[in-house]
Amino acid sequence: MRSGFSTGACAAAAAKAAALAAAGLEVDGAVEIRFPDGSRATLPVARARAVVGGGEAVVVKDAGDDPDITNGATVTVSVHPAEGWRFEAGEGVGTVTKPGLQMPPGEAAINPAPRSMIQAALEECGWTGACIRVSIPGGAELAERTFNPRLGVVGGLSILGTAGIVRPFSLEAIRATVSCALDVARASGFDSVCLVPGHLGERAARTAFPLGAEQVVEVSNEWGHALDEARDKGFRALLLVGHPGKIAKLAEGHFDTHSSRSPSPLNPVITVLEELGLPIAESPTVEGLFQALPQDSSKRVAERLAARVAQAAAARSGLPCAVFLSTMSAGIYGGSAEGTQWA
Repeated sequence: MRSGFSTGACAAAAAKAAALAAAGLEVDGAVEIRFPDGSRATLPVARARAVVGGGEAVVVKDAGDDPDITNGATVTVSVHPAEGWRFEAGEGVGTVTKPGLQMPPGEAAINPAPRSMIQAALEECGWTGACIRVSIPGGAELAERTFNPRLGVVGGLSILGTAGIVRPFSLEAIRATVSCALDVARASGFDSVCLVPGHLGERAARTAFPLGAEQVVEVSNEWGHALDEARDKGFRALLLVGHPGKIAKLAEGHFDTHSSRSPSPLNPVITVLEELGLPIAESPTVEGLFQALPQDSSKRVAERLAARVAQAAAARSGLPCAVFLSTMSAGIYGGSAEGTQWA
């Protein structure tokens, strides 16, 4: 599958094209930039022109075959010579408002690696300092579909990318986001964190427990990564909340819960039903198995299953773990919290 370029690489290419235009040089539809590993690539430039005291250029992001929501976004960079290097958030680029991210609160959400790429691109043009303004028209709307609001990045997108290259369907971005969210929770003063697979789990967790805004971290299918990172970042206890169809797999030690990389969640649920002597409905889904049970029975199943998920998560992370299984309406079937603050 075809690789593409990160937003940071696009911003670096646009900055170099802008500097060339500021010097009165013609940009012939593309510029070459250097990536952090020393390799080089040529990126197409949609437009470059001189402006009063500097230059401005536009690069349209090509993420290759990766399903990146910023694919096709217009990355506009304006540059003006200055003392030192200063980065500003233009239209559609966010500003950091919470501690724990790679940039401190108040800074433009342009991460260190893209900043270094942009600076290197301008140094190749002979610049020794600049005021750099990065804009992504429509970025504020796109950012609402990302983790940025949860992480404390307001007003638009983050300029990301450590290597400059976007590899199709890489898990790197998801794992990096989980790590960032855990950093924010830790920097916000929390020594315990709630891990959820998605929005349903978060709704159930916030309904059932008094949790801080930064204390809930969505992990998607990356449970192994999240549990390892929570341990390494110094958390003292974990709360896991999610639908059994999402997190029952953890009971059997499957910490990557993507359907293509782990078995069906039906198996651990059926095992518990058999152990408790409860009827097993003919259903292709975990929700169907639970819905076929009386409320007291579903609670018993949830408690035993949650205890096994908690045991597996605690063994992986080395931390006390409470687990609660949510209904499809963001209620709680039941859970296990023995020895934790959520008991």
